[in-house]
Amino acid sequence: MKIWVPSEAAVDVLCDLPDVECAVYDGTGPVPGGVEEVEVWVPPLIPMTRIPELLGEMRGLRLLQTVTAGVDAYRPHLPEGVVLCNARGVHDAGTAEWVVGAMIAVLREFPGFAVAQRRGEWTYHHTGVLADSTVLIVGHGSIGQALERRLEGFEVDVVRVARTARGDVHGQDELPELLPTADVVVLLVPSTPATAGLVDAGFLAAMKDGAVLVNAARGGVVDTAALLAELERGRLLAALDVTDPEPLPPGHPLWTAPGVFITPHVAGSSPASGRRLLKLLRSQLLRYLAGEPLKNVITGSY
Repeated sequence: MKIWVPSEAAVDVLCDLPDVECAVYDGTGPVPGGVEEVEVWVPPLIPMTRIPELLGEMRGLRLLQTVTAGVDAYRPHLPEGVVLCNARGVHDAGTAEWVVGAMIAVLREFPGFAVAQRRGEWTYHHTGVLADSTVLIVGHGSIGQALERRLEGFEVDVVRVARTARGDVHGQDELPELLPTADVVVLLVPSTPATAGLVDAGFLAAMKDGAVLVNAARGGVVDTAALLAELERGRLLAALDVTDPEPLPPGHPLWTAPGVFITPHVAGSSPASGRRLLKLLRSQLLRYLAGEPLKNVITGSY
């Protein structure tokens, strides 16, 4: 059985499996030979531009296992009969940790103090604080749950939102009533047609003055022009690990907008994620070889 994986580390954890032939393809350079014989493909972290063509050539493909929670780059082009699985859970710890750090950084004005430090300026003043805040988590899946666990010691009220209401989780249709109550709004929704442009001018206008928007989902979830308008007015603050466009080009007005903290899509890029990914890949391949049910199979809406 031929498997394509994105790294030598993945080869190391799979190479001892019976009748498995691993080849590394990280999305750069020439495509390895035997593309039509690949039965399992684990694509690289950064999606390639020629995914539709490559999937069209993979006539023997039976399983596509992503290394990310998002599958929007592959799902529209998936051939009939191919099982698609994501890496739900792999990036929970890193992403949740980034969200906590980002919201604290913005509220306590760490980026501004870092600039003052480089200038040798002692800019004493009061800042915001996370304690006693209401944190609205939009997209209460596994990452949202991991975030909530990490917020337990910060003396905040957590409000949960998912696509549809369940138990103590509100439905997305309740956002107009919930947004004005939140001091921090965290975006953790998947990238789907239903979430594209979810955070538009109306969404942002419903947020209270001085609230923080934290985007650890996908850039396309937020209307960039609408967010820029609010940032430039000084009404909202933001922490963004993802942007639209992405990568954010030099000279883009988001770089210099007031009240925004930007990182280059690194929330889930951590040693913990790497370790958990390798563990998932081995477990998934053992299940596949044994004919057992696979983890994280994507069906219907996700």
